[in-house]
Amino acid sequence: MDILPKSFSVGSYSRRNRRVVYYLVGLGVIIGLYTVLYNVGMRVFEDDPRSLFHSLQIVVETMTTTGYGADSPWESPAMNLYIVFMQLTGIAIGFFTLRLIVIPLFSSAEVDLDDRLSPKNDHVIICEYRRDSAVLLDELEDLDIEYVLISSDEENAIDLSNDGYSTIHGSPQEESAFKRASIDSAQAVITDAHEANVDTILTVRSIRPDVEIVALTDDSAMEDVLLDTGADTVLSPHGVLGHRLAEKAVASFDAEIRDAVELGEDLNVSEIPISHDSRLIDKRIRESRIRERTGANVIGAWIDGELQLPPSPDAVIKANTVLLVSGDDAALDELGEFTRRPRTFGEHDRIVLLGMGEVGRAAHSVIEAADIDVTVVDRDDEPGVDIVGDASSRSTLEEAGVADAGAIIVGLPNDSAALLATVLTRSMNPDAEILVRISKAGDTRKALSAGADYVLSVPQVSARMVARELRGEEVLEPASQIRLVQVSAEPFAGKTLAQSRIYETTGCRVVAIEDDDGITSTLDPERVLAARDRLTIVGTDDAMHEFFKRFDVTRPETTEE
Repeated sequence: MDILPKSFSVGSYSRRNRRVVYYLVGLGVIIGLYTVLYNVGMRVFEDDPRSLFHSLQIVVETMTTTGYGADSPWESPAMNLYIVFMQLTGIAIGFFTLRLIVIPLFSSAEVDLDDRLSPKNDHVIICEYRRDSAVLLDELEDLDIEYVLISSDEENAIDLSNDGYSTIHGSPQEESAFKRASIDSAQAVITDAHEANVDTILTVRSIRPDVEIVALTDDSAMEDVLLDTGADTVLSPHGVLGHRLAEKAVASFDAEIRDAVELGEDLNVSEIPISHDSRLIDKRIRESRIRERTGANVIGAWIDGELQLPPSPDAVIKANTVLLVSGDDAALDELGEFTRRPRTFGEHDRIVLLGMGEVGRAAHSVIEAADIDVTVVDRDDEPGVDIVGDASSRSTLEEAGVADAGAIIVGLPNDSAALLATVLTRSMNPDAEILVRISKAGDTRKALSAGADYVLSVPQVSARMVARELRGEEVLEPASQIRLVQVSAEPFAGKTLAQSRIYETTGCRVVAIEDDDGITSTLDPERVLAARDRLTIVGTDDAMHEFFKRFDVTRPETTEE
């Protein structure tokens, strides 16, 4: 009976395994040689013969630096030098062992991401989210919503898991992936699988006919298809973002406030970009006398890409400043008239739209509805495109008449091209309103530095839309530079507003308090908060993340406008 294979060849092993075999053989030869030399040395130089097995023990102890037993110390210089040589050899072999065997063993070991998941219940399953996953996952964690992200990109799944996110590798078109994600106890499934959305929805419905499905798409024409397939809600972040940018561009031509959020019967909050021809340009906040002239309160301001809550009285209002204001309808309307010089539509009152994708088409519909002249630039000769060319090229922008446009909307999908187009349009038209779509959240500041007056990022808009769908979170529209939410004051009960140190520790500012008597934006720092009060806080995404990490608060259910 043959126990060993009839033919054995190291050449049949992988390159790494061959190295391991050679290493082990070489290590055995070295130990054997050292054992013989030690045995001979003890007999010749120390006149103290040892058995071969005893010599082997001493060699191993010396090379591993674990001790020498009863043989130390040695009398002869030759044996002492030999022992030092074995010690140094042992240290070198130890490092070689780490590099050749130990480190590759752990780095190449298969990672089982499923083992990292904690038990899930009433959670959300996210499929193939490709709009900067970390932005959405941070949003869900702030909302205390459990989730599992299924990604077909193994490297991406491992990276997210290593960063602490609940992620598994798998295909959302296979039932096994959803079962591993505990779909039986999930409250909702969010799919952003692009052309595989339909396949994903059908897979989910075959397992859980009753689970809520939210689908994200960049093609608004797919909305009916996805709903017919089985989605409960279809979100189009690009469409919302395009509408928002166009509304801001149209607003630069008149004084109407279109995007106020109603906090109470007589209290609204809104963002108001300061146009280049506003009478407030180059004035300090204290000099603007906005409250005295309009009745509205300035509770915050984006100045040079930085949100100030509240703005410094000595802060200078510039062309790219966005004021965050509160007040009743009359006060905001008066402020709209005050911040913009009324303009008469003329030949120069025109919007240039760069890019006719989903964002561009959504923006175009808003501009047409406002009956404002628009020039569209795109690489492809499609219906509605006036100039075919590279929107980040100076010659194309000159042909589009950027120099005498009232506003420019940069809706290009590539951030590098969008930033270049922003710099060029600002150099060609210093007075125009420039509104920019950004695909990466981290490029927002770059766009502001490039000369943009208003910037919205696709990842942030998408994450807010999902959060709003899941929890009805109240924000200044999902497409906004600023977040506004309501929370319970319970963690701060018994403390004054000043003692709560909300702004000092998180960067978020309390702008209104609601109690049994109603809601007010006139805040006394010495007011003692009660557990039943509700606080309206405002801040950037980063500030909100810090707030919900630091304070254990619950958000009351809110409804969309």
